[in-house]
Amino acid sequence: MNPCDDSSLTTAIHADAWLLDPAVTFLNHGSFGACPLDVLDHQQAIRAEMEREPVDFLVRRMTPLLDESREALAGLIGADPAGLVFVQNATAGVNAVLRSLPFRSGDEILVTNHDYNACRNVVRYVAEQTGAALVEAELPLPIDSPQQVIDAVLSRTTSRTRLALLDHITSPTALVFPIEELVGELNRRGIDTLVDGAHAPGMAPLNMKRLGAAYYTGNCHKWLCAPKGAGFLYVRRDRQEGIQPPIISHGWNRRRPGYSPFQDAFDWPGTLDPSAWLCVGHAIRFMSTLMPGGLPALMERNHKLAMLGRRTLCQRLGLLPVGQEPMLGSMAAAILPNHIAARFLRRQPSGTLDNAALHDELFDRHHIEAPTYCWPAAPQLMLRISAQAYNDAGQYERLTGALTKIQNGE
Repeated sequence: MNPCDDSSLTTAIHADAWLLDPAVTFLNHGSFGACPLDVLDHQQAIRAEMEREPVDFLVRRMTPLLDESREALAGLIGADPAGLVFVQNATAGVNAVLRSLPFRSGDEILVTNHDYNACRNVVRYVAEQTGAALVEAELPLPIDSPQQVIDAVLSRTTSRTRLALLDHITSPTALVFPIEELVGELNRRGIDTLVDGAHAPGMAPLNMKRLGAAYYTGNCHKWLCAPKGAGFLYVRRDRQEGIQPPIISHGWNRRRPGYSPFQDAFDWPGTLDPSAWLCVGHAIRFMSTLMPGGLPALMERNHKLAMLGRRTLCQRLGLLPVGQEPMLGSMAAAILPNHIAARFLRRQPSGTLDNAALHDELFDRHHIEAPTYCWPAAPQLMLRISAQAYNDAGQYERLTGALTKIQNGE
């Protein structure tokens, strides 16, 4: 299959490799991912091995298996393994960094208005606890060029900016930020960057050494299709001291030969099911087999498919795209016409607006899973689509048809 040939988008790649309900058109890989059967089987085998002899597995067998997954992930993202640890998800990585740094009153933490709510909440919490200030860079919508992102972020930096928390790929708008340029400019100003790369592994090429960010956290359960609970945190060598995991455990005072103190702190948070972490290497290898050319070819194919879906929706239904195609990966978001938004934004008895009504209509009546949400605030209603190996062009046609019926009141 040639990922540059649009005809390759008409057929899903090994759709039967996933446990997804065939009765549902699943266009929301971006929220939680979806794990292939092969990877789930591998996870179950790990769990069975662990339960046959839990002490031997957790005390002796787990460490080399964890190192194997770490090495596979480090190779994929261009990272020094000594600076790479597993966490439950990207939000846990953001917590670890922000709650470890000694902010003081007067310090500023820079975010954008396209950030992820859970991570914004961490910044809010830390700011309230320390007296630091949350500063927001407001980006235009739609965005026409990466330079607009760079200009908006840099315009909000000051001599008091201690850290910038920036998305690599935004959740509400699906935009791929020019993260290398942003990190480089901020480094030149003496400002560290914590990159929320929740969506990036498996969607965009990554190289931690070239990027040069002080901190980078991402998910393996989204576009790499590892089991839920597989995330990572990468910390540059000169910033590892003092970064502690959300759970302080034995690694606080037990050092292992050949491991960094950073790895010791994170690798053993207490008794847990480590199988999601131990599947990361297997998931990378499995996803690399789906197309000739491996993951780079799959990422290109998924990008082309998401763009095809976006063009179909925008041209036929008048949706407004939020960014240019080169600024997007395997997801795309668009603004729904006002008349559709008005129909589905219903006032609740509490006074709040119900922004799930359109999602529920698509799912309950048309068996389509695609997120709709108010962003940045009501009454503006947005739709986001995703493209993964199990998707094909016909599924976006079904979504377009369903929205056409809804638009016509059918």
